[in-house]
Amino acid sequence: MSVKEYDEIHVIKKTAVVKGFRWRHKEQITAWFFTTPALVLLLLFLVLPFLVAVYFSFTNQRLLPGPLPVKFVGLSNYVQLLQDNVFQRALLNNFVFALVVVPVQTSLALTLALLVNQNIPGTKIFRTIYFSPVMTTLVVIAIVWSFLYNPGQGLINAFLYTISFGRLGPYQWLASPLLALPALMLLSIWQGVGYQMVIYLAGLQGISETLYEAAHIDGAGAWKCFFNVTLPQLRNTTIFVVVTTTILAFKLYTQVAVMTQGGPEDATMTMVFYTVTQGFNILQLGYASAISVIFFLIILVISILLRFVIREERAI
Repeated sequence: MSVKEYDEIHVIKKTAVVKGFRWRHKEQITAWFFTTPALVLLLLFLVLPFLVAVYFSFTNQRLLPGPLPVKFVGLSNYVQLLQDNVFQRALLNNFVFALVVVPVQTSLALTLALLVNQNIPGTKIFRTIYFSPVMTTLVVIAIVWSFLYNPGQGLINAFLYTISFGRLGPYQWLASPLLALPALMLLSIWQGVGYQMVIYLAGLQGISETLYEAAHIDGAGAWKCFFNVTLPQLRNTTIFVVVTTTILAFKLYTQVAVMTQGGPEDATMTMVFYTVTQGFNILQLGYASAISVIFFLIILVISILLRFVIREERAI
């Protein structure tokens, strides 16, 4: 190779490197251009409000100006939370609600997805029926279910009375400390299962048929195909469903606000509803901010634990 040819090759390589650098730089500018609006919105409506809430949690800030000036109170709001029986009950209710709703709703969603994934007539109609509660406003659903739970004329009590020949009911579903939270669980499972069903349905339709064909060739039946092919292929889908359902379970508010107002005897009190009560009804914005910070930390810890479990499963 002559010196001239070597110089030409060197110039070509250098030009290619420069063009590649310019192209990557242009891609980075384009990427920042499209992501900046979303980052600005997250900063304005998520990051800044949380930082303000952290600041307020160390003060005696009220929602409306009062005769006393706003002052720094340190950790007194958090110390008060540790002694607040209503807060402790709300935290317990949230965990109980999540421990019941998440596995039941996830299992039911997977079952419905398996049923509507069959190539039989009418499956599209049932998909629409199961998903329609998700599209309905939760406030409207809560009002309708309040009538269903009515002890005098509610359909649920009438149904139980009929099938038991008068031995069951009527029950004070929303007025009983023992039945109020399970009643909200039933409503929440019915209303949200269609969303998880659609996610599972998308996951099922993404599984290759060749895996089932290979399993059938090896002599696997329906149950072995389900446990050895379907469930492993739906692992990422299940992780997403469990995480989102857990977060939604801890954000329980609308059903409580419409149907029980946290009662009876704080049996349905939740952290979000208690935060709203303290901040907007009692006007204790600093105390409500402390509750919201604790709520954020709990969700953060749960998310980290779930990520850790997921990472361990993938490593195995």
